[in-house]
Parts: sequence; C-alpha cells; structure tokens
Amino acid sequence: QVQLEESGGGLVQAGGSLRLSCVASGHTWNNYMMGWFRQAPGKEREFVASISRSGGSTDYADSVKGRFTISRDNTKNTVYLQMSNLESEDTAVYYCASTRRYYTTSFLRTSNNYEFWGQGTQVTVSS
Repeated sequence: QVQLEESGGGLVQAGGSLRLSCVASGHTWNNYMMGWFRQAPGKEREFVASISRSGGSTDYADSVKGRFTISRDNTKNTVYLQMSNLESEDTAVYYCASTRRYYTTSFLRTSNNYEFWGQGTQVTVSS
C-alpha cells in the first residue's frame, strides 16, 4: 500500500521560512517522479514544484521560483520543499504526489498525471 505523508506545515510570519517533508512508503521510491501542489481556500489545486527521479532536474511555478527549493533524499524516501520569504499568498494546504510516468516537464505540472497523493499539510502565512 502506497503512502505519502507530509509534515512540517505550520503558522509563520510573512518573510519567514518553513521546510516541508514528504516520506513515501509502499513503492519503489527511485521509480517515481515527485511533485508538490497546493490548494488555497476557494481555489483549485495548483502546481508548486516537481523533481526527477535522480533529483537532477527540477521545475517550479513562476509564483515560487527563487523562493522555494524542492529536493529529495533517495536514501530516506523523502522529498522536501524548502520555502523562504513566504508571502500571505502562499497560505494553502500543501500536498506531495508521486508518479512513475514522465513525458515532459509540463506533464508534471498537471495534478491528474500523478498516481499517489498525501493527505496534505497546512501552511499559514500571517502578514
């Protein structure tokens, strides 16, 4: 049974930092591309970042580029999202997701292309 479990969310002031973690179990970790998405109240789920199987290739939404960094530790089956210079607009539930499929970078920007999802972790940025 595949499980993705996020942690690290919380309340932070604008300009602050948080690091989210997502630990995977139940599948062959190195076969999976990983992504982070977020969903704010009343809005659709949106792409945040993705990372290749080796960690050598990453992609970011324009809204977080330069502020967020995605990384993975393949010895710990864990993907991270380091978030810096947080803004109130970053307030959302953050989800990690995994997929074995990969065609193009844009493919990983679409939530429907992911096979497995975590339950999410709340990030609240106060202004």
